[in-house]
Amino acid sequence: MKGDRVEIVIDAGSGTTRTYEIVATRAGRKVGITHSRGVIEVAETTRGGSTVRTARFLSNRVLALVEHPSSDTPVADEISPALRSV
Repeated sequence: MKGDRVEIVIDAGSGTTRTYEIVATRAGRKVGITHSRGVIEVAETTRGGSTVRTARFLSNRVLALVEHPSSDTPVADEISPALRSV
């Protein structure tokens, strides 16, 4: 859903951190997280399952992974007009 976002905080070394954010930029897209073999992958995908963008992080460097779901009220792009019967 448009507005979904994932915030990733990683250890950049020397006591510093970096924050990355992956956002579902258009209606119908979603952000998914997978974790396997020491790698965390955050991907934005379309309704059809095609990957739009991907970010990969080493799991031992990730300090925080926060999912921010979009609001429950639909955005103007996602509102479809109701069919009226005559």
